[in-house]
Amino acid sequence: MFIDIPSELEASLIDLPLPTWKLDGSALAKASMEEYRSELTAAPRFEETVETLRHALTGEGGGYAVLRLGVLAKALGTEDDRFLRLATGFAAEVAVPFSPFPRWPLWKDIGVKVDKDPGKSSGVGYNAFHMDLVNATLPPDYTTLLCVRPDPLGGGLSILSDAHAAVARLSENSRALLAEASYNYGTFFDLHGVGEEYNPFPILGSYDPGEGFVRFTAKMLERSQLDEAHAGAARELAEELVRGQVAFMLQSGDYLIVNQRRFLHGREALHSGQETVPAANRRLLLQLFLRAGAGDGLGA
Repeated sequence: MFIDIPSELEASLIDLPLPTWKLDGSALAKASMEEYRSELTAAPRFEETVETLRHALTGEGGGYAVLRLGVLAKALGTEDDRFLRLATGFAAEVAVPFSPFPRWPLWKDIGVKVDKDPGKSSGVGYNAFHMDLVNATLPPDYTTLLCVRPDPLGGGLSILSDAHAAVARLSENSRALLAEASYNYGTFFDLHGVGEEYNPFPILGSYDPGEGFVRFTAKMLERSQLDEAHAGAARELAEELVRGQVAFMLQSGDYLIVNQRRFLHGREALHSGQETVPAANRRLLLQLFLRAGAGDGLGA
């Protein structure tokens, strides 16, 4: 699931001046996607690399990938527009980049705030398994995280777990409870391109085995009013997700792409002492969401 960029492709991309992207509403404009594809497919081994990426995301047993863009990040600088355009170009080969937050740009900063709820994405604590925009009728098909800076103190491992494999290990009774529209989490305000609010929702929808969203966030266990039976089934799923998790440290330039119809994600706690790290040196990720089109190989 870790994809290294061939050296000849890296060398070509470093000197490739992709134009500034344009948006159509909150999504990357079709003209920009076509322009990026025209430029990038001329680079040696680009299409081969993209095919490997797509297979890792949607092929049998897949569901996430990490593109190792560290050499490009070092050559161009992680906060240089040219580097971000290259990352956007790779993303656009998977699905359509878009922002569900009208008040944010296409890429959204996820920094570290020591006074934030520790369990939030910008907090310092454990961020339990979840899917993004769990309470939307049309959640993003992919969530992606581009690492600008890892935690300089060495914490913050990324964690991922195969949601369908975890569900398959549950009892039939637990699966039946999870399929009932008894769960709720979060607010729904000022969002675009993700449908309507879904509240309450089932964790397991009606889908073929191994396909579709597993609408889960461990935070619902603490912040939702659930009866004992439904809470117990959700806790059982949370335990199975942890039991099947993989963990790794994202380095500068690493680009994590998660197929939300297959995997859930989270983060281990950052290392203690974040208040001693200047804000400009703390962990920084950039988040981008992707919407798949018809025929992209994702289950309904």
